Amino acid sequence: MPFSDTIWDECETWPRERLEAFQLTALRTQLARVGQNSDYYREVFKQAGFDPAELKTLDDIRRLPFTYKTDYVKGLEAKPPFGSFAAVDPVDAVRVHFSSGTTGKPTPVLWTNADIERWAHLYARYLYAQGVRKNDVFQCMFNYAWFVGGLGFTLAAQKVGAIVIPSSSGDTERQVETIFEYGTTYVVGTPSFMAHIAETAQKMGRDLAKSKVKTVAVGGEPGAGVPGTRERIERLWGAKMVDCYGALEFQPIAFETTAQNGPTLAEDFVYAEVLHPDTHEPVSDGERGVLILTHLDKQACPLVRWWTGDVVVKDSRPAADGRTHARLPGGVLGRADDMLIIRGVNLFPSAVENIVRAMPQFTNEYVLVIDDSLKDSNTGFLTGVKLRVELADGSDSETQAQQLAAVLRDRLQVRFHVEVLTPGTLPRTVHKAKRVIYE
Repeated sequence: MPFSDTIWDECETWPRERLEAFQLTALRTQLARVGQNSDYYREVFKQAGFDPAELKTLDDIRRLPFTYKTDYVKGLEAKPPFGSFAAVDPVDAVRVHFSSGTTGKPTPVLWTNADIERWAHLYARYLYAQGVRKNDVFQCMFNYAWFVGGLGFTLAAQKVGAIVIPSSSGDTERQVETIFEYGTTYVVGTPSFMAHIAETAQKMGRDLAKSKVKTVAVGGEPGAGVPGTRERIERLWGAKMVDCYGALEFQPIAFETTAQNGPTLAEDFVYAEVLHPDTHEPVSDGERGVLILTHLDKQACPLVRWWTGDVVVKDSRPAADGRTHARLPGGVLGRADDMLIIRGVNLFPSAVENIVRAMPQFTNEYVLVIDDSLKDSNTGFLTGVKLRVELADGSDSETQAQQLAAVLRDRLQVRFHVEVLTPGTLPRTVHKAKRVIYE
């Protein structure tokens, strides 16, 4: 049963002191179990000279090294098929989910019954914070084939008591018709697919702003934290847009509430550090850093000091709605590993997206292109970046290219070579969009 009319779980309102005391106790228990049961971490703890019983403060976890995706892959190779990270016998697991494989071979992650129940409870807590109730019709447009998010949202919406339409991604015109025919009130999918649905609805002569949809939740790629994307999708849908942040290895990490003040971390499930990408020292609230996560109670495949690669800003102040878990204003601001450095300027694709999607003369689609012609012949460093966009109206493409390049140069201090294409030229996606390509 929900804790109140607006809050699902009492722990969402714990004072910071109580929350940190809970985290410290949970870490001691979790690290002791992990060090005993996980082949990988047993060796890591040994090499670091780390005894979980000696964990006196939360900062003591910094005695342990980071865990990177490459470490996880090596663990799979060392002990196939489920790897040396597992802290349970595979016979005690009940499910395996896989990564999307966008950066390499899909990697498996085991789940126990307890993991799945915890997952569903946390997702339900977030959906409740986004306004989902028993009288809602929940249309899940996340892909169900191999992708982890769709099942999590389905379990959660059922737990809250909403009617679930597991429509998955694709079959776009049917998605639109289903929204109107069955009175869908809440939809979830990637930002790219939500934009594609809106484009399709317009072509069908259907105005999504006149549907019953009140909330558009997005995840899987940056978008909701980008003002230009949020404004455009909210305008096209006539609904509030909220950000849902998770990863295969951590389900969930942080979801936005109806307040739209940044995704709220699940701090009773993960211990979060935000560190400088180079010095690896903690940064203050309000400063950008890389998010590092440690499970507090994951059973099958727990991770310790997982380097997410996601650049975020943390705000630990209590929210106006009474929730006390820290928030990530702006969501994921970029990836530490896809950040481009152009003449000393750090450029994230989301910064470009914010500008392009705020300009109505262009469609939602864009792609950044990197090739050798953009590199200094002596140093090999980037001197600029190519940007391909689509024109949404009948204006002059050369004029629009010049104007967009000037705006980008003024705001981002980077030289852009803009190529304006006709609508429909760039590929649409129903899953994660690839915004940086190398030619």
